[in-house]
Amino acid sequence: MLKSLIETRNTRPDRVFLVGVELQGRVASETRDALDELAQLAATAGGHIIGEGTQKLDHPNAGTYIGGGKAQEFAEFARQNDVDTVVFDDELSPAQTRNLEKLFSCRILDRTALILEIFAQRARTAEGKLQVELAQLRHLLPRLTRFWTHLSRQKGGIGLRGGEGESQLEADRRKLQERIQKLTRDLDGVRQQRSLQRTARKRNNLPLASIVGYTNAGKSTLLNALTGAGVLAQDILFATLDPTTRRLDLPTNQQVLLSDTVGFIRKLPHGLVEAFKATLEEVVEADLLLHVVDVSHRQADEQVAAVDTVLKELGAEEKPTIMVFNKIDRLENPGALARFAERWPHGVAISAQSGEGVPALLGELGKQLRPVREFVILSVPHERPEVIARLHKVGQVIERNYRGKAARFKARIPPHYHAEFAPFIVQDLAAPDSGISNRKSKISKPRRTTRSHPAEAEE
Repeated sequence: MLKSLIETRNTRPDRVFLVGVELQGRVASETRDALDELAQLAATAGGHIIGEGTQKLDHPNAGTYIGGGKAQEFAEFARQNDVDTVVFDDELSPAQTRNLEKLFSCRILDRTALILEIFAQRARTAEGKLQVELAQLRHLLPRLTRFWTHLSRQKGGIGLRGGEGESQLEADRRKLQERIQKLTRDLDGVRQQRSLQRTARKRNNLPLASIVGYTNAGKSTLLNALTGAGVLAQDILFATLDPTTRRLDLPTNQQVLLSDTVGFIRKLPHGLVEAFKATLEEVVEADLLLHVVDVSHRQADEQVAAVDTVLKELGAEEKPTIMVFNKIDRLENPGALARFAERWPHGVAISAQSGEGVPALLGELGKQLRPVREFVILSVPHERPEVIARLHKVGQVIERNYRGKAARFKARIPPHYHAEFAPFIVQDLAAPDSGISNRKSKISKPRRTTRSHPAEAEE
């Protein structure tokens, strides 16, 4: 059975030893920060950290990644402290993993395998489980030899003379490849379903905004604060894995679909990005990105860079983006927020937990989505109050004038409502021939004009 190829976790918490390498060109603080994050990952997976070790190297050792002497030293510590799992911060080759397991006599994981294990624990939907299994099997396939080194080749079947049959290793490698092909086909079906969903959404002309950011930056908390989605939001890495999309009504009567996505992380395995393409396509297809940053984290700059790297890998680096500086209630150094604001002057500082700054974020979201709305002038007879009420419900009324035989409105409306209001539209202000002078001449100057949203006035 394929499941027997993937090692299961013990009932008691794994006793974990962490290993980091300070390669040439990498400063000590980077190694320290990476090990701290690795410890968080291990704890998220259910491990109990027993100790850690580091080594300075010009380049990784081809056989054991770390030097032979240091490997012996760490192996002796692991034996004396009954360590179950040793986790390396960098990705190991299949040969390095085999050599280290012989030396340590315990389970060896690299950062990629650890992240995959966390994702396997977090996946809840059928789609998420498919994506995780695909990534796990792709990671396992080149490392399969270590499970079957003790098995000899099977004999040939009836009618075959002499020669040895297919080895157990070859048989299971073939089974894994068949399973990978099936999972790939299944995920292609998921992509098609998502494509149909996006087509339906586009027919309704509802824009999509995707929340992206480093893991544990507060994306799910923000989604809950804005939409009441009720998704899991905990102070752990990768608290949520499966995407959630909810409709958000903005104060300007605009509607937007808001989608939460899986958190990014430094050294996010490329295979995992590939496996999660069906989910991450929501980022690629989004009209707008909300990049959530934990400004209280001392590595906020590095986390922003890590997210940008993944967005570039997805081909979404040029998407319109609102920088959301979250967790300002935990910020100990106000200067850090000023530095971010200087770098991204249109960013919004918030606390998704307390709600501080959320109204400003909603305002910026409406401003960024404004181009997808039509800017028009309407003339509605007073005998049609239902049309006026409808306009206020689905549109953003900028100016209004109730004098005369018909009420006059300057408003922004979603494109899919154009046909409904077409009989009352007297001018399209977005048209090329609608300059400022034309706009003023087309609408009579009212003696009493009110503005419902002064900040949203015509620029």
